[in-house]
Amino acid sequence: MAKIYLTDIYGVEHVIEGRVGRKLMESLREHEFGVIASCGGMCSCATCHVYVDEAWRNKLPEMYSDERELLTSLTTYQPDASRLSCQITFDESLDGIKVTVAPEE
Repeated sequence: MAKIYLTDIYGVEHVIEGRVGRKLMESLREHEFGVIASCGGMCSCATCHVYVDEAWRNKLPEMYSDERELLTSLTTYQPDASRLSCQITFDESLDGIKVTVAPEE
């Protein structure tokens, strides 16, 4: 089982299963940890905003301009850590990734 180490919006840490080939958002929204994903992964709402642990940031694909535009408009944006989990496809290389759900806007 591939693992995701997740800190929810309440600061509680969890270990959940990461589903290879699916968006990170899909694994996170299956639980009630604060990832709403209102737009269903269309990169238009930012309700799947997470902070990626520093050790994992360089293992992620580059951010596209639409993701960057959405994130930079948020008051909770952290330049080095913020990502939309709908834009990250989970694969074997991300087994053990650590993310924190960002506070709601």
